Amino acid sequence: MPRKGGRKKQVTPERLMQLGFGYAPPLIIGAAINNKVFDTLDSGAKTIDQLSKTTGASQRGLRAIMNALVGLELLKKDRQGNYSLTPESENFLLSNTPGTLAGSFPMIMRRLIPLWLKLDDILHTGRPAESRNQEHPGTEFFTELVENIIPMSYHGAQKLADHLKLARLKNEVRVLDIAAGSGIWGIALAQKSSRVRVTAIDWAGIIPTTKRITQKFGVSDQFKFIQGDINEVEFGGGYDVETFGHILHSEGEERSRRLLKKTSHALKSGGTISIAEWLVNDDRTEPLPSLMFAVQMLVNTEKGDTFSFKEIRGWLEEAGFKKVRKLQAPGPSPLILATKL
Repeated sequence: MPRKGGRKKQVTPERLMQLGFGYAPPLIIGAAINNKVFDTLDSGAKTIDQLSKTTGASQRGLRAIMNALVGLELLKKDRQGNYSLTPESENFLLSNTPGTLAGSFPMIMRRLIPLWLKLDDILHTGRPAESRNQEHPGTEFFTELVENIIPMSYHGAQKLADHLKLARLKNEVRVLDIAAGSGIWGIALAQKSSRVRVTAIDWAGIIPTTKRITQKFGVSDQFKFIQGDINEVEFGGGYDVETFGHILHSEGEERSRRLLKKTSHALKSGGTISIAEWLVNDDRTEPLPSLMFAVQMLVNTEKGDTFSFKEIRGWLEEAGFKKVRKLQAPGPSPLILATKL
């Protein structure tokens, strides 16, 4: 008797071959940024010859790179061979636009990829190529990183401000921004109300960057700054809101649990803590970006990892928080909110 059932689906190497080219898009985008391709097209559509004369890049190089960018849907090309920006590249890849990612891709080329090339040894030893969650050499790395990742956090921070109804409040609201970096979480809250007062804590080498960016956003008069390691410096107390903008993943489980207990003491009863993170599911099988980010932590930190909502909820409850919940917001994952007992 013939066996029941259909044929087996044919397995091909096509997906693996596509994954093998995964390194290409960020390098293509980074090269285009470094050679002023997007900035040059901001004034209007241009041919390869025109771009070559303006940027000094070779016609051969531009032809290959720009056609690839058309395939990536980051440039458009008409029948006359004129290239122009897409809405995505116009909003996020020009060097002079607010919220630009133009600095991110050159940074990936210069600072991230070289360490990932050591992944064989890192996998074998379980030790990072360079521990960037320590003040030295972390200061140099994060001074460049924090401004480049503002677009990842800004809209989520605005959603938090709306959720907290800051614009309607009539009393002063004290905010503690832990490892503030660019200060964007506190900035977004301060923009909603002049009654918001933010204390931003970070390494001494990062604080000048935080100050510059708060001035850029026009809210520097609502900020004060504390220099020091978040695990050692005194936070003070009486805060209404605390923000952790993508911090726990670099700290690892043990330090994160201690840090949450410490911040609990600084928050008023009934106050709110907000945590932005790259969340994984309980089985650590998805989502893929958060799983790959765990490898990023392997490469760059001693103990860092990505965690599930369930894990972080347990740490918060252990630290004296209640009503642990998710807030859907723009970003890699929902925000985690909890209330101080």
